[in-house]
Amino acid sequence: MVELQATGKAAGGGEAMPLLARLQRGALRAFSARLLHRPWPAGRVPEDLRQRIGERWPGDPKRGAAILSGEIEFAGELIRNPAPAWFPPAASPEWMAAWHGFCWLADLASASDEAREAARALIQSWLEDVAARHPIVSRSDVLASRIFAWITHLDELAGRELDRPLRRAMLASLTVQLRQLARTATWEGGASARLRAAKGLLAGIIALDGSEARIARAARLFERELRQLVLPDGGHRTRNPSAQLETLRDLIDIRAALRAARIGPPAVLTNAIEAMAPILRLFRHGDRRLALFNGSIEEDGVLVDLVLTRSEAKSPAPSQAQHSGFQRLQAGQSLLILDTGEPPPPGFDQDAHAGLLSFELSQGRERIIVNCGGYRGPNPAWRRLARASAAHSVLVAGDTNAVEIQDDGSLGRGPDTVQCERAEEDGHQWLLASHDGYQRRFGLTYSRELYLASDGNDLRGEDKLTGQAGVDFAVRFHLYPAVEASLRADGAAALLRLPSGAIWQLRATGAAMSLGESVYLGSGEGKKTQQIVLSGTTGPTGAVVRWALRRETGTPPRA
Repeated sequence: MVELQATGKAAGGGEAMPLLARLQRGALRAFSARLLHRPWPAGRVPEDLRQRIGERWPGDPKRGAAILSGEIEFAGELIRNPAPAWFPPAASPEWMAAWHGFCWLADLASASDEAREAARALIQSWLEDVAARHPIVSRSDVLASRIFAWITHLDELAGRELDRPLRRAMLASLTVQLRQLARTATWEGGASARLRAAKGLLAGIIALDGSEARIARAARLFERELRQLVLPDGGHRTRNPSAQLETLRDLIDIRAALRAARIGPPAVLTNAIEAMAPILRLFRHGDRRLALFNGSIEEDGVLVDLVLTRSEAKSPAPSQAQHSGFQRLQAGQSLLILDTGEPPPPGFDQDAHAGLLSFELSQGRERIIVNCGGYRGPNPAWRRLARASAAHSVLVAGDTNAVEIQDDGSLGRGPDTVQCERAEEDGHQWLLASHDGYQRRFGLTYSRELYLASDGNDLRGEDKLTGQAGVDFAVRFHLYPAVEASLRADGAAALLRLPSGAIWQLRATGAAMSLGESVYLGSGEGKKTQQIVLSGTTGPTGAVVRWALRRETGTPPRA
């Protein structure tokens, strides 16, 4: 997490006041009176919402309390008491998009009466000072997020008699913002941003306008973007579990808005929800949080549960997702999730990682082997490191990525072929996957074979490179921060101690074992951890590394 102190000197040379104190200085009611006498936008301003659009999502009271104290954190970047409040000069574009998108209103609304009063003050400040003085403010996905947040919290934050001036001002501004969004939603940004824009447009028209023709046009736009984002098996085209969660939540919101307006949701929407929910379940470890692939973080387990509940989809997690490219091996209390898919196509690859054939392993509620996770912050070097093959629990040849990560953030050359097959007998599971991502540079094909015993306490693997000699390689096993690792004196094995007391032992042949430092980004901020590395150099026909990870003692906590 990057921390920036944006509080500067006040105009008279003294210290600048904290953010909320600055906003509340003077009479806010006089401020509201100024809004009342401001000329209204051209066109009719509704006296109230025509339609409420469904249930709100719960906020995070701790985050609300932090905002109340002036600590504003988005995208891994913390700014204390931003000054100017809406345009701190050091803020990244990602921070600015979240700040002006008002997704944090739920956090303030859930915190305290004081926090809700702060939310009103922030909205009033935005209405007075911002309008559209910055390109990010009027970007279609930011516009849509703000429209949706204001509509869903209008009654809660501006429902009292003394809030009538604020309510009137918000409705007037929403009318202007909705017209602006209608002009840009069809073309601005990538597919995910356009889906978010279409959601805001459709919800805004339902809540503020009510025109059946406009609702129908917005619904067609939403359906068009949805078809581009969701794969036939229900996976998100970015192959990012966090994006899976976010998009499924958006679809649930739109279905709720349509139901509230007594409009039957289109089949493409209901089918997408039914398909996406099981894939989200596939990505969940026993701690109810998400696996780390292609830029995802763990996310909040309570939110994941709530999204799945509101999806109303009952299908369980599949053992494999052919189009999304993921495999799930589960036995006893052990769960392994493996990436066996091709890299996302252009336009969906800006956050994609080079983690082909990487896996994560958990037992019960405890994670054991992980990938490093997605970097949330403004540092491009850290973002690039987190996307590298070496930040994943997988074999890396020649200290290079299995798929190129280009300077503009997109993916370049990668494997021509990614293959996977699996089998099961008497509860024992086998999986064989391969890719040729190292063929062009090193003349090597990589295959990974995994076996999970029926009791879940015995995982064996074979990582194999076939082809050219003289290429250095490393098989990496990144460990969850709560796991304590130590090498045996002879270096032939490593012991992994879990918080529950369970002990696992890793043995390997065909490579030298070492213990090194790593970093875990899955919680949203960097945490020091360890990794076990099996290193060697290919011989005349390549290299074969065989390893076994077995639970020696201890009973894991049940999921």
